[in-house]
Amino acid sequence: MGKPGGNRDWTQIYAIYGIEQWQTLVFLLFHAFFFSVLSILFLIYFDQICLFLDYFFLSGAARLAAGFTGAVTALSAVCLLFAAANFVYSDVPLQYEMAQRMVSSVGDWSCVKTALDLGCGRGILLNAVATQLKKTGSSGRVVGLDRSKRTTLSTLRTAKLEGVQEYVTCREGDVRTLPFGDNYFDVVVSSVFVHTVGKEHGQKSVEAAAERMRVLGEIVRVVKPGGLCVVWDLLHVPEYVRRLQELKMEDIRVSERVTAFMAGSHIVSFQKPSELVAGPREVRLDWRC
Repeated sequence: MGKPGGNRDWTQIYAIYGIEQWQTLVFLLFHAFFFSVLSILFLIYFDQICLFLDYFFLSGAARLAAGFTGAVTALSAVCLLFAAANFVYSDVPLQYEMAQRMVSSVGDWSCVKTALDLGCGRGILLNAVATQLKKTGSSGRVVGLDRSKRTTLSTLRTAKLEGVQEYVTCREGDVRTLPFGDNYFDVVVSSVFVHTVGKEHGQKSVEAAAERMRVLGEIVRVVKPGGLCVVWDLLHVPEYVRRLQELKMEDIRVSERVTAFMAGSHIVSFQKPSELVAGPREVRLDWRC
């Protein structure tokens, strides 16, 4: 985990944003601790366990069963600790790093007057966009949209802590029917959010896929012709690319795979054409994205 850019350190960043899904982290750490203790007990009392298993197995088979069980227990502890570490890394440091990569894919923020962060959550990406607007002296603003009013209020607090509150507006709304007019935003961004839409139907269900495609259609609708969209998400990036091709978006770029929350993720960026034309669009694998 590298040092964040500028004069920031991870203590400051964690103090502002915290851990979003701490219940999951507690769950992973608790079970990692449980399996670690269990594996140590297997090691300490191995002979006694073998004597107990002799009542059910042959002597050699009892030692084999005890050894195998102890090894699986220890391996489970290691896997859970790794999952917890990846979760902690993904929850703040990776999201912060990816936010910087996403905003850097926009060439000139001084020309951006309106930007949208879809599913803004705690505001890591939202505040990164606002920081770019502030640095370039832009008079633009970024709107953070989330499903929860409580989340938007918390996001405004983080924007104030980051010193960019004058560049940020937060709204509660349904991402499947965005409360904005056509061709409204110069830039639309989203960070590990779109895959959560429709999850109540099951991630692999047809209904959930249809909901995600509806969100992509809404993104395309509200961005201006010539506007840029940058989406970082998990699991479903190939279906996003197919849908964007169907919508005849231009300059579709897919980044290298990044493991986040124990799943594969990619950044997808594309531009809405000034004039829609017929024909398939080329997909570019952009390792700088």
